[in-house]
Amino acid sequence: MSKGAGRSVTIAPEKQQAHRSIGQRYFNSLVKQIENRRGWLAQWEAFTPVFQKKFVDVLVPLRNASRQAQLKFIHRLDAVHGDKGLNAVDRRAISELIADLLQPMLGHDNDDTLQSIYDRHAPTREDVPAGIDVEGMRAAIEEMLGVELKDDMVSPQELLKYASETFAKLRAEAMQKAQAREERRAKRKKTPKQLAAEARKEAAQVEISQSLRDVYRKLASALHPDREPDAEERVRKTALMQRVNEAYANRKLLQLLELQLELEHIDQTTIDGISEAKLAHYNQVLREQLGELDRELSDVQQKFKSAYGFPCRTPAISPLFAMEDLDDEIAQREQLIRKIEDDLPVFDDIKQTKAWLKALKRTQPV
Repeated sequence: MSKGAGRSVTIAPEKQQAHRSIGQRYFNSLVKQIENRRGWLAQWEAFTPVFQKKFVDVLVPLRNASRQAQLKFIHRLDAVHGDKGLNAVDRRAISELIADLLQPMLGHDNDDTLQSIYDRHAPTREDVPAGIDVEGMRAAIEEMLGVELKDDMVSPQELLKYASETFAKLRAEAMQKAQAREERRAKRKKTPKQLAAEARKEAAQVEISQSLRDVYRKLASALHPDREPDAEERVRKTALMQRVNEAYANRKLLQLLELQLELEHIDQTTIDGISEAKLAHYNQVLREQLGELDRELSDVQQKFKSAYGFPCRTPAISPLFAMEDLDDEIAQREQLIRKIEDDLPVFDDIKQTKAWLKALKRTQPV
């Protein structure tokens, strides 16, 4: 490897910030940001297989085990619910606990038994807590939507479901209208000012492409494998040429400059001497490259969140946060299984059951 390998493409690294031009400072800032995004992408690439292995080998079995433990606990509560030694208050407490435990579990499989247990213990419409102002909720939704709701919508769940579906429909209609407006705007005849702006933009893109092409041609001319008589060197140049072609095809200017530096086709003096005009073109390409890296990083994070159940609206996550979250859930699942195993024997004795329910009531918030 040449002595230029691994060096960052930085303009005037020995100079103080104030002695660099605005274009030079911006160039260095873009390079630094690109290197930062590369670092994050490399972290995700190395981290994801490690996370996946722990997720599959440890958490998935624990999720299944904790679900089975919860189901066993629910069935035991359901069985003890009819014991003659319990009073109405005890039975109500057990029903509330069963309903709370079952509600998030319904719909994940086709177990009719669970639905049957839930229906026996879930609160009826008359049992809706007084703290929920259903009529107030109904009036607020009617005012927001400008419609009169049907009389048979009397539960908070029904009202929220209707409101959610209606808002989704309104958003879809608004998006369609916005798209139609954009299409009509696109069909309008452009003004001379707009045409001139487009012409300037196209000319700038041509100059930017030419700047990229100049760097590419210099590398291609020096590395072309067909011009190399030595077989071993030809193999090396072929591999390098593949890197050059890939970087050029993806408009990755920084990689091309790094290759020039690595191969000692340019030195620090050459980098420091890049003209302001060319620097402006380079900065435009680097901005595009940074934007592409940001989109790639966002895509990696969104796919990761989707694959492993993180809420899509969660802010950008890091590998460290993801692993800590995984470890937390593993610890919580293990603790839940141990607690259920400790509690199950309680229900073999009705006196212990009543004491357990009494202790549970003391721990619940008022």
